[in-house]
Amino acid sequence: MGMAHGAAQGGKRRRRGRRSTGAINEINMTPFIDVVLVLLIVFMVAAPMMTVGVPLDLPQSKASPLNSDSKPVTLSIRQGGQIFLGEDELTDDTIVPKLTETAKSGFEERVFVRGDKRVDYGRVAQVMAIVTGGGFKKVALVTEPDQR
Repeated sequence: MGMAHGAAQGGKRRRRGRRSTGAINEINMTPFIDVVLVLLIVFMVAAPMMTVGVPLDLPQSKASPLNSDSKPVTLSIRQGGQIFLGEDELTDDTIVPKLTETAKSGFEERVFVRGDKRVDYGRVAQVMAIVTGGGFKKVALVTEPDQR
């Protein structure tokens, strides 16, 4: 009975603590963080491309006036659907050519569309589609501020 305790178990001694060959049960966060950052960059790049609709340059009610030397080109639509550039009456076919010769900044010129409140909304949308289809990018609707 003079055998050591370790010899009774086949010559292997038990060690305290962790086994050196066992699996590590900690989550490695580095790949997870890399994936999240890549997704963040993808969504930041893709978000501006998801905007839908006609780009409008609408003025804010509390904004200070813009420091601009040139006045914007203004199209007016009467109740009957007639279109005016200044005092001159236009047809649908002559809107883009007249705007092109009037605009000093080319297609970057601001174009304001003023419509009578009784004019058909479809007519206003049609005029805006003609203007934006002609290449003008800064198109805005003009309204009166609420007096309440």
